Amino acid sequence: MTVAANRYSPLYFLASLGAGGLTVTFFMWLMFWVPHTGRPVPIFEDAWPLLTGGTLMQQAMILGAWAGIAIFGFLNLKLLAFNLRRFSEFRRSDAYETFARSNAGSQVLAMPLALAMSVNAMFILGLTFVPGLWNIVEYLFPAALVAFLAIGWIAFRELGHFIKERLHSGGFDCSANNSFAQMLPAFALAMIGVGLAAPAAMSGATLTVGVSLVLSTFFITTAIILALIVLVMSVRSMLEHGVNVEAAPTLMVVIPLMTVIGIALLRQNHGLHTTFEAHGTAADTLMLLTRLLSVEVIFALFGLAVLSRVGYVARFVTGSETSAGSYALVCPGVALSVMTHFWLNKGLVAAGIVTKFSVAYWAISGIAVALQLGMIILVWMLARKHFAPAPKGAVPA
Repeated sequence: MTVAANRYSPLYFLASLGAGGLTVTFFMWLMFWVPHTGRPVPIFEDAWPLLTGGTLMQQAMILGAWAGIAIFGFLNLKLLAFNLRRFSEFRRSDAYETFARSNAGSQVLAMPLALAMSVNAMFILGLTFVPGLWNIVEYLFPAALVAFLAIGWIAFRELGHFIKERLHSGGFDCSANNSFAQMLPAFALAMIGVGLAAPAAMSGATLTVGVSLVLSTFFITTAIILALIVLVMSVRSMLEHGVNVEAAPTLMVVIPLMTVIGIALLRQNHGLHTTFEAHGTAADTLMLLTRLLSVEVIFALFGLAVLSRVGYVARFVTGSETSAGSYALVCPGVALSVMTHFWLNKGLVAAGIVTKFSVAYWAISGIAVALQLGMIILVWMLARKHFAPAPKGAVPA
């Protein structure tokens, strides 16, 4: 018996999400350190020559990236399967009705959020380990669009149930909305949007790119609207009642939201450039990424200050108390790592400010890798608290 199994919450979908995010961080090594001329992303055929004939450092990097992608890709799918099984049981329980009528009812959006991340993770696994996949990729893009649309339908269905119930009979406790927990639906829709934007960046078919642009724009726009509404509602409640200590990690959910939206915009811009001759400049991309990264740093400082003030880490990470919401701490660190890679490579390097593979380049890359390693340690610590088998009777019912 484990804490996660005995006291299940839909927020445990964030454990799967975090593992998927770490899969992406290792793919960043291949994305920006392995040449892939003529393709927007690296594939198996790009990495294999470096693994078999590159320098010792290149070989170590490829092996490290492959190991990280394989381990955390597997963990992502394993935790997704655990959550789908437990969530199905939870939904049939007597406790679910009370849960669904409370503010916490929006936590069910963690399910489509994790599903969308797993689709992205499986695509990364395919690009990394399947030879010849790029030869049939144009057939995969329509399937991916359908998969993300199906997940989007689930997300809108669950969000619609939550909103309709509140608008019909009320019951939303604004005094208990003293965190950014209600931003989870926006994050889920943004994750679906970035998945829908992938064909815009990688497909050579005009129709596929066009459909990708339209659908991803709809989901990203919806996510931004929801996020702004929640931001206004939640800040007022926090100023009046103080922050909900157990939900304090959600104060940094804006960080992964900005990263996901930023990647979606980059994918859309690439598709507009290659397919529709809409040409942006390196300076435009630099400023876009710098603005997004600035927002992330601001919310990181804000969130860390509040977490320190309420003693969250000492209670729920290194201490004896447990909360499924602790997994919300993984996403901001992962997102900052990924955004740092993009800001450096698509921003500073592309604009000619930093030379690729220079001392400055590796110094900034080191920040991204340090964040990545920190989140790996955090995932390990949380896994020991929530998923490690406990002695019989040690986990309270």
